[in-house]
Amino acid sequence: MATRNVVVVGASAGGVEALRTLVGGLPVDLPATVLVVLHVPPTGVNALAAILDRAGPLPARAARHGEHLRPGQVLVATPDLHLVLSDDHVLHSAGPRENGHRPAVDVLFRSAARAVGSRAVGVVLSGTLDDGAAGLVAIRGRGGLGVVQDPADALYAGMPNSAIAAAHPEHVLPVARIPELLAELVRTEAPPTPPATDLLEEEYAMARFDLDAIGGDEHPGTPSGYACPDCSGVLWRIEEAGMVRFRCRVGHAWSPESLHAEQTSAMDSALWMALRSLEERAALSREMGERAQLSGHRLSAQRFLERAAETETAARTIRDLLTSRADAGGAVQVPDDEAIG
Repeated sequence: MATRNVVVVGASAGGVEALRTLVGGLPVDLPATVLVVLHVPPTGVNALAAILDRAGPLPARAARHGEHLRPGQVLVATPDLHLVLSDDHVLHSAGPRENGHRPAVDVLFRSAARAVGSRAVGVVLSGTLDDGAAGLVAIRGRGGLGVVQDPADALYAGMPNSAIAAAHPEHVLPVARIPELLAELVRTEAPPTPPATDLLEEEYAMARFDLDAIGGDEHPGTPSGYACPDCSGVLWRIEEAGMVRFRCRVGHAWSPESLHAEQTSAMDSALWMALRSLEERAALSREMGERAQLSGHRLSAQRFLERAAETETAARTIRDLLTSRADAGGAVQVPDDEAIG
């Protein structure tokens, strides 16, 4: 009898404490493998495995490329590499980022849906935006189960709220109660798995960094008119199970919320760069005007000083825009290395 013996867990902001609580409550005889993706910077230190190893009775460590799944262990994704399931073993992949992340929760969840079908249990914990929602939809579509941390219990409710709205999971509960639930679910029989969709197969190939799939002329969806923040290629709009997603030719994928956040960040960076350039140009024009005055070149001095005034007006407009966005609660970020004004 096939059981639901593969648990995939995704978390982002606020996820470390939630993961410690979850792993700490699992029984030592858990007849399932637990695979974990926490969104971390690509240059981050992989300390999560050690943290989870100390949290509970199950051994936790970084996943090794090509290893087979074994019950009673916790395998953690490595920074800057996707964790991908293939049949009953795990792979590392340097494939395209999803929602700006590698490793990405959706990549693990989607690969679990394809590889083990109804044997998968997907768990979405604390995090911002909507990462994990599309992956949990894929798991549910292949007969797997969905478990989501109660948004009221999460430090950041974005991921749980999005997963609930998109995937309609069977279970929504505080993280302290999830270990007991998982201990029951992984002992239940897995039903027959529905066939995988062509889209799931294609996205799995992209996660595996299959060059034929990435470079092919066939694309799901329709051109969106938006540019990919990672590579500036055209993003294709994909609608599946009521969800909208975007993917470019080389495989970078974005949810609407993540795309909007990335566009906002890029716009902020561009505005700060423009402000710095304008203020530097104004300062140089004023200096040149003053030097021309000292040399007795009145017309040149007037031209440079007028140019300085015009540039200062433009800089003031951008500064006012940035200030108004910050006052309104916008996500304005001042670069650490800026020394403007």
